Amino acid sequence: MAGPAAFGPSEARRLLRSVAIFAHLDDTALDALARYAEPRTFAAGAVVVGQEEPGNALFVLARGKVKAVLYGGSGREIILSIFKSPGDFFGEMSLLDNQPRSATLIADEPSTLLVLSRRDFQAHLAAQPRTAMNVLGELSRRLRRADEVIGNLALLDVYGRVARKLREMAESDGEETEEGIVIRQRPTQQEIAATIGTSRETVSRVLSELVRRGFIGMSGRRLLLRRGFLLAGPDEE
Repeated sequence: MAGPAAFGPSEARRLLRSVAIFAHLDDTALDALARYAEPRTFAAGAVVVGQEEPGNALFVLARGKVKAVLYGGSGREIILSIFKSPGDFFGEMSLLDNQPRSATLIADEPSTLLVLSRRDFQAHLAAQPRTAMNVLGELSRRLRRADEVIGNLALLDVYGRVARKLREMAESDGEETEEGIVIRQRPTQQEIAATIGTSRETVSRVLSELVRRGFIGMSGRRLLLRRGFLLAGPDEE
């Protein structure tokens, strides 16, 4: 359940400064924006917004993790995106096209968000046209990413999709070591499965095979991607 959070104006200002679409703002404009931002907290498992709800706010992640999901007819969860870095934002599409939310957003762990209402965000866009251009740039990047995901689902077998996902994780969350790239907090097998359109059991089999062949190593949540695996193409595993 959402509620007020202990989140002061100076912390809100620092967070908004880290948001890509607001990075160009001067101190005065940033202060004005921070005054409108309302902090809210969500417990793990809480729905931030539901699919088909009216889009009336922009959300900026301060702490925690939020996932954007769709649900199939059987209740199967498909993860579209995971927001886990402070400054990640979502909800802008509905503010621009006045359409309902296209996905359900769920707090995957206790999370704090800054919320900008439609009215305040649109007033900001009118005063700061460059923010609007930044939003369009971000939408283009997300569309290209969606095209890539669709292409992977159509063209790669499940081994290729798992391999591509692991390499993406190495690029975004990996730490360079002598052995290869280490991901210290890997997603669960269910999370990986939900992002690549397969089952947890299938992901488990693929990961076990990659371990057997020496391409990766796993210990608890720690995942090591060895250099031979990182250099191979998606269909060469």
